Amino acid sequence: MGGDHGPGEIIPAAESALKRHRDLHLILVGIEPELEKYLSGFASTISSRIEIQHASQVVEMHESPSQALRTKKDSSMRVAIEMVKQGRAQACVSAGNTGALMATARYLLKMLPCIDRPAICTALPRIKGHCRILDLGANVDSSSEQLFQFAVMGSELTSAVDEVESPSVALLNIGEEEIKGNDQVKQAASILANSHLNYVGFAEGNDIYTGNIDVIVCDGFAGNVALKASEGVAQLFRHHVEAGFRKSLYGRIAGLVALPVLRSLKHRIDPRQYNGASLLGLKGIVIKSHGSADRVSFATAINEAITEVAHNIPERISHKLEELLTERQVI
Repeated sequence: MGGDHGPGEIIPAAESALKRHRDLHLILVGIEPELEKYLSGFASTISSRIEIQHASQVVEMHESPSQALRTKKDSSMRVAIEMVKQGRAQACVSAGNTGALMATARYLLKMLPCIDRPAICTALPRIKGHCRILDLGANVDSSSEQLFQFAVMGSELTSAVDEVESPSVALLNIGEEEIKGNDQVKQAASILANSHLNYVGFAEGNDIYTGNIDVIVCDGFAGNVALKASEGVAQLFRHHVEAGFRKSLYGRIAGLVALPVLRSLKHRIDPRQYNGASLLGLKGIVIKSHGSADRVSFATAINEAITEVAHNIPERISHKLEELLTERQVI
């Protein structure tokens, strides 16, 4: 029921995911009469793998996390996460209110052992392949120990989902030199350098897109600013390219000649191909879709959930962190 478009885009995304994954079963959680309106034309092979779970309330995008927890106990968001807690579902995917989703998931599912706080992690395109960055806004301030935990979570996710044997991990900083950065980053660097993670040092903002680092770790303040700035630059670039081609007859002709390259570029950096941020650190899989996601974007988020279920990401994170903490105690 959440996001900018609600069932109108989410249910077609569900249909697309069901066609792609023959063993997938989906539970649509929301106001039942509204959801049923979109299902009438579905083929029997699709509709037989869809279940509707009625929820009488909806968390609005402007509501505070505390308000949602206190007053929306039968919201679609809460009911969906409850189903993960109960084992009726293996993952929850939502395009709703980010703060409410994080607070509800943390309240119901609880944190994994040895994890202080959850972190939001997503993949971003780079010149070759993509990197994963976390945290993207769940925590404004993070201690050095929490940054270490984020590194473990990001490394395990990347190792499993992207099939990278030993993912390279870096800390986002204002320079590559050891003397730069705040105390938390410097202390986290020391912890990571003495761990068995493939820690490669500090990364700067441009390394997110031009480097070869698999996992970039930062606190939620820096991560969210970097993400939103990147989205703005992408929109600026698109605006000026389109305006340039439309400006004159020669521009329009050049645009036609360049169309195959532009289409390839658009697909390569299309944010819809990278939708679906993981809420890592929870005793369950929760994927946050962008609120403005269309059916293509939301289907990508569903695919991310399927992949994380297949690789049992929470258990992998818990096992790896316990292993690394034991090594530090021995040292």
